[in-house]
Amino acid sequence: MTQNISSKPVRQRVTRTRVALTDALLALLEERAQEHITIRDITTRAQVGYATFFRNYPDKEALLHDLAADEINRLLTMTLPLFFGVDSESSCRALCAYVWEHRKLWTGLLTGGAAPTLKQEYLNQALRLLDEPDQSKSWLPGDLAVTFAVTAIIEILAWWLKQEHPLAVKDMAETLNRLAVQPIMSTERGPSGIKKP
Repeated sequence: MTQNISSKPVRQRVTRTRVALTDALLALLEERAQEHITIRDITTRAQVGYATFFRNYPDKEALLHDLAADEINRLLTMTLPLFFGVDSESSCRALCAYVWEHRKLWTGLLTGGAAPTLKQEYLNQALRLLDEPDQSKSWLPGDLAVTFAVTAIIEILAWWLKQEHPLAVKDMAETLNRLAVQPIMSTERGPSGIKKP
């Protein structure tokens, strides 16, 4: 019984430390590219000891993975309607507005060294949605529809954030909807007559 009581403050401290480290990395990514951020930078910003970092994460990539997972979870909440054909235009607008509002962070996540981690985590989380009953209105098999949409969304957003003169949010949302979502949201059959399984 005593062990449970004493372990609760430890868990709370670990949680606070992880939140501080994640917030610090998030703030630093708003300022500079991931490749130029050191663990010392993160711990200084988080106001935690250097050794404390390694009690929570083996390396910077593990922390980045946690950060990417949290951000992708937020993004998926907005993009979930895209995968189920519910007002894709509004969902694309919400997605683009969120990414634009946090463009420094998303530029770092989508175009820097974090891009492969982010893309894989986004795809993994999106594919886990397929474990639920299939509500997708795509003419493609669910896993292919999600893989195509996620890959296209990530690549299109990365392109947008790299532009010297980027499209307005409204125009980007329309582009995203037409290129990544509408091609998979069709009636019963695709161009080659493929039936949804």
